[in-house]
Amino acid sequence: MSLGITEITLILVVILLLFGGKRIPELARALGRASYEFKKAKEVIKKEADELKESINDSEEKPKEYQVKDDIEHPQV
Repeated sequence: MSLGITEITLILVVILLLFGGKRIPELARALGRASYEFKKAKEVIKKEADELKESINDSEEKPKEYQVKDDIEHPQV
């Protein structure tokens, strides 16, 4: 389901009527800033998660919940 030229034109006319010609550039700038901040925050979170994953994998003594359980060799009684 995609938008055709008629639907896009209708949406743009409604936006123009609701906000007026002077407010549209302000809204576009605010939307662009918000998009940039979202991407930047997403990259920071991904980087921190990768660093945490690496530190867990690199540590020799892992917490019990991160250790792989092998039920065949070490069955729990």
